[in-house]
Amino acid sequence: MNSEDSIKKLVHEFATNVVKQNESIFVHDPNRGNEHAREYIKAFRQLRAFGPKGLDALATLLDDERKDVRTMAACFLLRHKTEAALEVLKKSAEEKGLDGLGAFMTLKRWESGTWNLDSI
Repeated sequence: MNSEDSIKKLVHEFATNVVKQNESIFVHDPNRGNEHAREYIKAFRQLRAFGPKGLDALATLLDDERKDVRTMAACFLLRHKTEAALEVLKKSAEEKGLDGLGAFMTLKRWESGTWNLDSI
């Protein structure tokens, strides 16, 4: 598999596991949700290893039709795509639910200088 195919696969894995984590949370299965979180974090790390090309590919999810996917991608891309990520997070933070809370907390950490998701 070439690097472009690998990157596309990793972006898909990131998005799929974000959705599956949320589905697990809604059915009160935190263990399964944590498994999916580990998987999208793993996909992020692998994308990051490709450098800007991998992060740019992940940034395509900032326009995903699924709010949870857009929001989680934005959480991880704040330093790489600051303006676009902030736009997604601010919009999500206005809404109720897990995505809104996650966006709100991410923005607070960003503003306080304690955000560091891109270094995990």
